[in-house]
Amino acid sequence: MGIRMSESAKPYFAMVCLQFGYAGMNLVTKTVLDRGMSHYVLVTYRNAFATAAIAPFAFLSERKVRSKMTFTIFMHIFVLALLGPVIDQNLYYIGLKLTSPTFSTAVSNIMPAITFILATLFRMEKVEMRKVRCQVKVVGILVTMVGSVLMIFYKGPFINLFRSQLTTASSPLVGDYLKATIFLLIASLSWASFFSLQASTLKKYSAHLSLSTMVCFMGTLQSLALTFVMEHNPSALNIGFDMNLLASAYAGIMSSSIAYYIQGLMMQRKGPVFVTAFNPLIVVIVSIMSFFVLGHGIYLGGVIGVIILMVGVYAVLWGKHVDNEGEAVCCDGNTTLEVIPCCSGNNGLALMPKIDEAHEDIETGKVKVEEKESSVVAVIFACENVDKSSTVLSRWLFFV
Repeated sequence: MGIRMSESAKPYFAMVCLQFGYAGMNLVTKTVLDRGMSHYVLVTYRNAFATAAIAPFAFLSERKVRSKMTFTIFMHIFVLALLGPVIDQNLYYIGLKLTSPTFSTAVSNIMPAITFILATLFRMEKVEMRKVRCQVKVVGILVTMVGSVLMIFYKGPFINLFRSQLTTASSPLVGDYLKATIFLLIASLSWASFFSLQASTLKKYSAHLSLSTMVCFMGTLQSLALTFVMEHNPSALNIGFDMNLLASAYAGIMSSSIAYYIQGLMMQRKGPVFVTAFNPLIVVIVSIMSFFVLGHGIYLGGVIGVIILMVGVYAVLWGKHVDNEGEAVCCDGNTTLEVIPCCSGNNGLALMPKIDEAHEDIETGKVKVEEKESSVVAVIFACENVDKSSTVLSRWLFFV
C-alpha cells in the first residue's frame, strides 16, 4: 500500500527536500573552491547547466500559456538575473571560500528577516500585530536570527565524537571571517530582493518555468561578461571531466533550475516569506552532514544554535500555516445570502443562503448556472403595535 500525502503537506515536503539540495551544493562547492576553481567560472557554468536543464520543459509545457514579453517583463528578468545569479551567487561563493559551509549558511539565515521586511513594505505579507499568528511569525524570525548569531559568535568546546575527545580548536582568521560576513550579508540582501521581485513578476508573467529559464539564461550571459572582465586569462573557462564539472552541473540542475521552479511554484501559492522560512534548515542539514558523513567536528555553540533555529523555523511555519487556513476559511465562508419572505404571520423577512439557480438554454439545450454576488444583506422585520398607534420598523444589516 502506497503512502499518500495530503495536498497541504506537499509544499512543506518540497521545500524541505530543496534544502537538502542546497546543503549538498554547499559541501560540493566548498570542495572545488578550495581546490582553486574561480567562483566567476563556477557561476557561469552553473547557470549554463541550469538553462540547458529547464529550457526543454519550459518550451514543451508552457508554449500555449506563455504570456507576451513586454519591456517591463524583460527588465524584471534582467534585474532578477543580476540579483540572483550574479550578485548573490558570486558573493556567497566568496564568503563560502573564506570560511565554511556551516558559517556561510548560518549568516545567510538573516534572509527570512530581510524577506519579511521587504514583503511587508511591498504589501506582499499582511502584518496584523494584534493577532497571535503574526506575533508568532515575528518572534520566530527573531529566534532564527538569535540562533544564527549564536552559531557565529559563540563556539565553546569543540566536539568530535570520532576522536572521542572534547577539545578547544584554534580560532580562525578574524579578517577572513569579517570579510566573509560582509559578503554574505550583501548576498542575503540580494537573494531576499530576488524573491520579492520574483513574486511580483509572477503576477504579471505566470509561466514560472519560462521565467526561470530566461532568468538562468540572462544570468549566464551576465556571468560570462563578468568572468571576462575579472578573469584576465580566457583559459580559466576551460574545465574538464572532473570535480569542477560535477559541481557546476549539480549546482546548476539542483540549486538553480529545480530550485527556481519549486520556489516559483511555492511563491505563487504561499508567498516569499514561506519560501525563505525554510532557509535556516540548510545550516541544520549541513552541520549534521559534516558531523556524521564527513567526520568533521562541531562546536557546542553550533549544537545549541541548531536547536534554537529549529524552534524559530517551526514558529514561522506555524504562523504561515494559520494564515493559509484563515484565508481558506474566508474563501469557503464567502457564502452568498439573500432575503426571502418569511412564512410567519408577523410580516417578517428571513435571512437564507442563496442557492445557485440553473437555467436551461432552449436553443442549445445546455444548463447554465447563474451566480449572483452580494456583499450586504438586509433583514427586515415589521411588527404592528398592539394599540395600533404606530408601526415600528426595525432594520438590521448583516454584512457577509
